[in-house]
Formats: sequence, C-alpha cells, structure tokens
Amino acid sequence: MVDDNSSRKLIKSQIKAAGGALARAWYVLRSRGPSQVQFWFIALVIGIAAGFAALIFRKCIDVLQRSLYGTDDVRMLHTFAETLPWYWILVIPIAGGLAVGLILHYFTPDGRCRTVSEVIEGAALHEGRMEHKAGAASILSSLITLSSGGSSGREGPVVHMAAVISSWVSTRINADGITGRDLMGCAVAAAVSASFNAPIAGALFALEVVLRHFAVHAFAPIVIASVAGTVINRLEFGNVTEFTLPEYSQLAFYAELPAFLLLGLLAGLVAVLLMQAVFWGEDIAAHVQSRFGIPRWLRPAAAGAMLGGLAIGFPHIIGVGYETTSAALTGKLVFHEAVVFAMLKAVAVVITLSGRMGGGIFSPSLMLGALTGLAFGLIATQIFPDVSGSESLYALAGMGAVSAAVLGAPISTTLIVFELTGDWQTGLAVMVSVSLSTALASRLVDRSYFLTQLERRNIHLAAGPQAYLLSTFSVAKLMRPQGTPRAASDEACWELIEKGIYIDGNATLEAALPAFDGAGSNFIPVVTLTGEDEPPELWGALFQVDALKAYNRALAETAAEEHS
Repeated sequence: MVDDNSSRKLIKSQIKAAGGALARAWYVLRSRGPSQVQFWFIALVIGIAAGFAALIFRKCIDVLQRSLYGTDDVRMLHTFAETLPWYWILVIPIAGGLAVGLILHYFTPDGRCRTVSEVIEGAALHEGRMEHKAGAASILSSLITLSSGGSSGREGPVVHMAAVISSWVSTRINADGITGRDLMGCAVAAAVSASFNAPIAGALFALEVVLRHFAVHAFAPIVIASVAGTVINRLEFGNVTEFTLPEYSQLAFYAELPAFLLLGLLAGLVAVLLMQAVFWGEDIAAHVQSRFGIPRWLRPAAAGAMLGGLAIGFPHIIGVGYETTSAALTGKLVFHEAVVFAMLKAVAVVITLSGRMGGGIFSPSLMLGALTGLAFGLIATQIFPDVSGSESLYALAGMGAVSAAVLGAPISTTLIVFELTGDWQTGLAVMVSVSLSTALASRLVDRSYFLTQLERRNIHLAAGPQAYLLSTFSVAKLMRPQGTPRAASDEACWELIEKGIYIDGNATLEAALPAFDGAGSNFIPVVTLTGEDEPPELWGALFQVDALKAYNRALAETAAEEHS
C-alpha cells in the first residue's frame, strides 16, 4: 500500500509539474510570441484548419444547393435548373438575398460583405488582423449567396475565412506584425490549395496577392501549410483536376503564339471592363439606394430579384459556373453561345457584387475568360485552319489571362492553370496571354480588382509601402505634448494657428507630411476642433524631424521583412 500511495503521489506531482510547464509555455507564447519551432508548428496547424474550413465551406454549399434546387449533382446545376418552375428560380435568390441583407445589417457596421481586399488590408496595415464578427457574418453571407443563385465565386470567401482563422490565432498568441502576416499567408495558401488541389499555386498566391512580397523567411511555413491544404483536398476528392481537357495539337502550337498575344490584349480589356462594370454598378446601386431611401438590408434582396429574373431564361449564371466553364474548355459551345453567355455572366456578376450579396470574383473571371478565349479561338481557327490547333486551348489561355488580370496575380494564376492540366505547352500558352493581359490591365486600374477596391476607399496600397505606411502613424502618438521637454512654445503654436496652419490630432502622417511643404516651419500645431465658434484646443506640436524619423524607420523595417 505504501508503494501504491507513493506511486500515486509521484504521478500526481508529475501531472502537476507538466501542467505548470504547459501553463508557463502558454504564458511565454502569449507574452513574447512564438519561437521559430513553435511558429512552424502553428503554421502547420493553421494550414490544416484552413484546409478543413475550405472543405467544409464547399460541402455546405453543395448541401444547400441540393436542398434548394433539388438536384443530386450540383456540378450539373445549370442543366437541372432548366427543368424547374420559373417561380422557384426567381424565389430562391430573393430569399437568399433577404437573408444576406439581414445578416450584414445586424452584424457589420456598414452592411458590406468582407472579401479578399480586407485580407490584403489586414496584412498590410493591421499586422495580420481581421474583423472577427464582421468576418464571420461575411462568410455566412457568402455561403448563402453561393447556395441560393448568386453569381460569384467561392474562392474569395474561403480566403477570407482562412484569414479570420489566422487572425484569431495571432490575437491569442500575441503575434507581432511579421508573425501575424506570415500566419495569414499560411492560412490563405492552405485555403487556395484545398480549393484547387494546387499546392504550388496556393503558396505563391499567398505571397503574390496577400503578402505582396517573396521573403525567404515566409516561404517555408507557407509551403508547409499549402501542402497540408492539398492533402486535405486529396483525402476527400482524390488526386483529380477540376477540369478535364482535350488533347492539343503540338505541331500547330508554336505557330499560334502571335494569336495568344492578341488574346492576351483582348483578355486584359475584358478584365478591365468587368472590374469597372462592378465599380460602376456599386456607384449606381448606392445612388439608387440613397435616392429612394431603400434600407440597406433590402439591397441584396433587390439584387436577388434581378438575378432570379435573369436566371429564368439563362440558368447558366447561377453559382460559380463550373459547368459552363467546363463546356467552354472542351469546346462544346458555339460562337454565339460563348459571346452571349459571357455578356450575361458579366451582368450577373455586377448585379451580385454591387448588390452586396457576397462571394468572390475569381471563379466568375475564370468562366468569363474561358468563354472569351473560346470565342476568340473559334474565330482564329476559322481564319487560319492550317496553322491552328484546338479552340479549347484558347479557352484555357483566356481563362488564365482574364483571371490573372482581375487578381493582379500573373505568377500564381499561371501555375494554377498549369497544375490543373499538367501540360507544360499549355502553360506556355497561358504565360503568353497572361503576361500581356496583366500588363495592360494594371495600367488601366490600380494593379488589380482588390487594390482598386481599396483605392476607392482611400486606402492606398497599390503604390507600395512608401504610400500606405504614412496612414499607419497617428499624429497624436508622434507629437510633442505641451509642457514636455523640447515641446514647441504656446506662443509659436498659436501664431501658426492664427495663420490657419495646424493639424487635427486624429489625423495621420498621410495628411500631416504634405502640410509641412507650405507651413514654413519645422513643426505644426496639433489641435482638436471643438466647434465652429470656439477656438481649437491645443494638444502639442508635430515636428517634421519626428515624422520623418518614424517614416524612415517604418520603411527600413518593411524592407528588412521583405528581404529577410
């Protein structure tokens, strides 16, 4: 008995010691951030979580679509929808839009669905952090949109969902900016890989689109997470490609390279038209909503009504459109079908996104690109039949070119298409078209659809760190308060204030630095504007040397992160 009691006491003491060690490790992790080994382990866990999240999101869409439309094969949803009563096609997106509107109204401050652009913003400006409540509401809204006839894509919401997961983890472990951004890249890579069964493209997408740099320190953990996401996809679906493609003529391929150059220019214009149409639609919808006093929760339902009316005659606009994309890639559509379907799909995408119904733009751009490439290929092969291969190759190249121009991601998009086919000659065709489409589109918009979205909100990420870093510094934090050593005198400050030279304490360096150009002084008073007839309240003064030091330090830290 004595030995048994001693053994029990020893075991209890060991368990208590282990618990204490775990508690101390958790405290160190939260207070100091993860070590290198811990970081790689967390990256793997986040990759697994994001991969499963992408898989569950896809499965939920399938279940809801089967329930709402009554089909057993959601990949043939468009064909099955033609047999449904017209009123059912109309009612489903209206009900979905109403549900989306109510969710976004009550759980977001502005009634707007969060997308990939917020992920890019979170990585650049908020140390890899996201809005958790609004993010969860956006994910649910996108799920309902894609299940109830919305004409958008699932990859955007999956990327956003992965970023919310990484943001939650970064907050819990008190990760610094570099670690938070890297973990966000890991989550995004895993989500993209799980969606496309494309580990290489998933890793490069995270680096190219979200982090917007190719630092060596971020590459290894992002690749680990990307592979984890791919494994999860293959455990469920096997090692299969998203699309089945026909064989191409290798003999005619090289003579067709000039045609792919022309296709790249056309695809770039199509991508720009799609992006601008979405922005015009948002402006028009906002004007109509304001003009007639439409509640913001009713805006997605109105968009759903328009989608339902359009889908009665053209059900191919429903959902992500992979059935129509597959038909284009296999050359099963004739010229007028490709053109009409492309135009109607673009209209449906504009209605969905400007109506704030949720979802992404990547899958629609794949479909629109495939239809554009097929229409171009049908003309090219008719004009030069002796030196032309399959029109399906043009559809594939067009798919990559339009989507790359929309995303502003030529490298990862090319690799996604290459991994979908495994044919290097196909990759060459896509590279030729993608290079020109992205070069043209980036001149006509702010680099990409996502960065242009941010630019419209006065978030200037497209120009690079030298532009957006200024907005991360608050004037109030950099100023020298009154009464402190080396502060500006009250008399000098009020003299400048009387001349109209001052800056609001809530402003950032983005507004403050240009003010020094016309101030004629090495400092600017910082004030609070209390009212129209009341004098401003003096806080202190912002010295130009302090502002420039903070800005240069931030530039140096960013450069060190991007080249480490």
